[in-house]
Amino acid sequence: MIQRDNWLSLRRQCELLGLNRSGLYYTPAEPDKAVAKLDETLMVRIDHWHTRCPYLGSRKIASKLQEEGFPVCRKTVRRLMLKMGIYAVYPKPNLSKRNFKEAIVPYLLRNYNVSFPNQVWSIDITYIPMPHGHMYLTAIIDWYSRKLVGHYLSDSLEAEYVIHAVKETVEKCGTPAIINSDQGSQFTSDDYKELLRRLNIRQSMDGRSRWADNIMIERWFRSLKTEQLYPNEYRTPRELRQLINQYVEDYNSIRPHEALGYKVPDEFYFGCFAA
Repeated sequence: MIQRDNWLSLRRQCELLGLNRSGLYYTPAEPDKAVAKLDETLMVRIDHWHTRCPYLGSRKIASKLQEEGFPVCRKTVRRLMLKMGIYAVYPKPNLSKRNFKEAIVPYLLRNYNVSFPNQVWSIDITYIPMPHGHMYLTAIIDWYSRKLVGHYLSDSLEAEYVIHAVKETVEKCGTPAIINSDQGSQFTSDDYKELLRRLNIRQSMDGRSRWADNIMIERWFRSLKTEQLYPNEYRTPRELRQLINQYVEDYNSIRPHEALGYKVPDEFYFGCFAA
């Protein structure tokens, strides 16, 4: 909108448009490809150590990376962990990036008795490395049956993908009474909270310094990575999606669970409705 050959001076044009004149002389720097490539490599190793030892914080992960020969400091590791949306699994003051305090809701499941499917769901997001870049997986698990009722793969941490996952899962499986999450910005967003209100779902969030409140979905993410993603190769989002879909199918219909009396989640989930 700024015209340099206009009869108005640049200063006056900026005043009329409410712009800062110094912005006219700013030239954005091109992203450093070498730095971006190093960040992706570091995130792959951070994901490896976080999955293998989820209790490691940024300081200890930085130490492990230094042992592997990466010239990295704790500040860089902490920045990348925030970008990936992961945090160490142990009590600490701040669990994840979040919105204002008024957006936080109480944890509703302490001493709560779950006795049937679709009573309580847990939802969370995990980082998945790719040969070039990375993806994020939103997953939803049923507390009663341990069935993975819904998931959605995306290339960013935007709340819209979480909302899509919830809508798709409700359409397929029905409406839960409660859905629990951490205090991440996706789950404190106005759009997400409005969706749950519209669907008449009570929202629950992990308590401050309560890392174990959403541990069921965290364990599922770990199983997915160690049992399916790390041992197999995938080069494209399509191949990754196929691996995830296959694992979800096997997890729900083939893999027995000790907590379910060695039944599979599908049998426990659908058996309750049949009764």
